[in-house]
Amino acid sequence: MLGCNEFIVVGILPDLSAQFHTPISTMGYLVTIFAMVYAVSTPFVTILTSRYSRYKTLLTLMIVFLIGNTLSALSVGYLTMMASRIITATTAGSIISLIMTFASTIAPRDKRASLVSWIFAGFSIASVFGVPIGVAVSTSFGWRYTFWGISVISICTFLLLTQILPKKVKQTKSTIKNQLTILLDPRIYYGVFLVLFTAATMYGYYTYIRPLLTTSMGFSTQSLNWLLFIIGIMSIISNRLSGMMAEKPNSLQKTPLFYVADILLLAVFPFALHSKIAGLAIILVLTLIVTIINSPVQIHFLNLAEKEYPQALVFASSLSSIFFNFGISLGSASASSMVGIVGLDRISIGSVVFAALSLGFLFLINRAIRKGSPAKKA
Repeated sequence: MLGCNEFIVVGILPDLSAQFHTPISTMGYLVTIFAMVYAVSTPFVTILTSRYSRYKTLLTLMIVFLIGNTLSALSVGYLTMMASRIITATTAGSIISLIMTFASTIAPRDKRASLVSWIFAGFSIASVFGVPIGVAVSTSFGWRYTFWGISVISICTFLLLTQILPKKVKQTKSTIKNQLTILLDPRIYYGVFLVLFTAATMYGYYTYIRPLLTTSMGFSTQSLNWLLFIIGIMSIISNRLSGMMAEKPNSLQKTPLFYVADILLLAVFPFALHSKIAGLAIILVLTLIVTIINSPVQIHFLNLAEKEYPQALVFASSLSSIFFNFGISLGSASASSMVGIVGLDRISIGSVVFAALSLGFLFLINRAIRKGSPAKKA
């Protein structure tokens, strides 16, 4: 539900551009604004609703999300579409943080990493099935039907959640100030910057994946669905590998080489676009490794909060989601700017910079983890 709603816009940007008579570079800001609102609103909504029943809060947010998504289907212009995206973005981050909290509460500790990786995989499954199907529906019948389909999925999900989730779970109530103290820990704030720049690395090129495949590499529009399907399958494999890494001790210390590989691949990407095989191969490898950090860093946030900041457990579970979307906003805005400055074929230059920054923060968080709790040290 969340993955289809968030990612489908990337697949149908040209269709929206044609419908609303708006340049595709401007339409790209639908991705940017969604991610920015998602990131800014999530901590406020999460913290302010922490005093209420998690079960009731989740269902309420689901209803608001459904209203926003349905408004997307009914949009008559660019501004209406932007307003609908803002409504769904306001609730999406808090929904995923609550789901993460339910998962960590329900799952046995030795299964937590695996379950978290499967939740992340939900977004990849949306890429594999939702986005290609949405693009096919948009191409054949019109883009509005893609959002109507997501509304149907949202209603089904809502009904399932009312039946399967525990209505009462243990909650530690706390003030806003006490919850925000977790951000003063270097093991946390280095981690959120790592997440932010990792997302920016990906969306520095992925925002324009459709024109990259068709315009730059020369693949036909008819083959686009299959290509997005293959990329999505690689993303699911990436999530499973990420989960397997998170199950091992000191998993964050095993990831620097992936970022070195990101930098090298993104640097040669503009030259590889002249070849369909080389260009697609680089996209597939990047899809496999660019977000390999997701599960290890999420488990790191959850374990640290559970052990040292129990009052901020829900907030901690939302940090990856919040800052990943800040990163999406940064990366997609960078990509939209790069298209106008250096052209579509060279937009990965911005991603090289973001990958290098990610590598730097990865070294910093690993050093902070080795030093341990700043409170204990003080």
